[in-house]
Amino acid sequence: MVFSNPVLAERQVCRWVDAGLHVAVVVPCYNVQAHISGVVESMPGYIHSIILVNDASRDATGLQIENLKSRDDRIHTLHLKVNRGVGNAVMAGFSRALELGADVVVKMDGDGQMDPQYLPLLIKPLVLGEADYAKGNRFAVTGSLSQMPTLRRMGNAGLSFLTRAASGYWNILDPNNGYVAARSEIVKILPSEIIHSRFFFESSMLIALNILGAVVLDIPMNARYGTEKSNLQIRRVALEFPFLLAWGFLRRIWSRKILYNLTMEAILGTCGLVLALVGFAFGAVEFVNYALIKNTAAPAGTVMTAALPVLLGFQMLMNAILLDIQSVPSTPLCERIYVPGNRADKRM
Repeated sequence: MVFSNPVLAERQVCRWVDAGLHVAVVVPCYNVQAHISGVVESMPGYIHSIILVNDASRDATGLQIENLKSRDDRIHTLHLKVNRGVGNAVMAGFSRALELGADVVVKMDGDGQMDPQYLPLLIKPLVLGEADYAKGNRFAVTGSLSQMPTLRRMGNAGLSFLTRAASGYWNILDPNNGYVAARSEIVKILPSEIIHSRFFFESSMLIALNILGAVVLDIPMNARYGTEKSNLQIRRVALEFPFLLAWGFLRRIWSRKILYNLTMEAILGTCGLVLALVGFAFGAVEFVNYALIKNTAAPAGTVMTAALPVLLGFQMLMNAILLDIQSVPSTPLCERIYVPGNRADKRM
């Protein structure tokens, strides 16, 4: 994990923006009338476009963002007539950013949790062609985790592991962090049918990116929690996310490991799963036959016949997982953005 200086990164980003780089920030807004003004006012001057997407808020958010628009010509507003979820709101904002000609698109929430001082750290690796997609990592700074509620911290840790397995980005420590930035070229080719419309948005985005083979980079940052209230329900996460992650995992394996290019991890994983299930089923049948019906110990040969495929299948599954971990995308799809007139860019 590399820790960079936000101040130095901001200076470089400002030079790029002066030379023509277009950075857009998309802010999905749902019932954030108490926070959205502070979020907009904290936006640095080098942000070219601020896109506020009102997801059919029930409070005065819609009126407030229109008032903000009248005071800042960088602001563009979108009003969704029906609440479509954070995923749809973000994708609508991304589409508008592309229409405006953005080179890099950043997503920030409207509740004030995301500190704008980290914007340059998200933008810089994308411009330099070091990554296609950058995201925040609250787990890199151990002291900042004390600000996160205990229950949320525990749930996030477990969910993060499942998300890494489903998405294939085993190197990402905080996959559910919604503070993200993407190159416009990647946004254009995202498979929209995979992107979830609501709270599974961040996880589904990583699954889609892995299918594309995009490089995702973690950016260390502090967690920041204030008086905002999350709309995410723990019960809903516990019931919906495991199924969605399992389905996303299968889509990734089918698309990335089988359909586009049959890989060794897919072969080992399939064979290992079949062997383990066959051995387990055979062992269960023989256990019932000998222990419950015949009331006698099973012969050693029968035990080994059941155990051998289970052990061999388990070993093959472990090898498949190891190969999957080693196959995390490492070569960015996007090249470095050349900004005319920037001397620092010419030396790279």
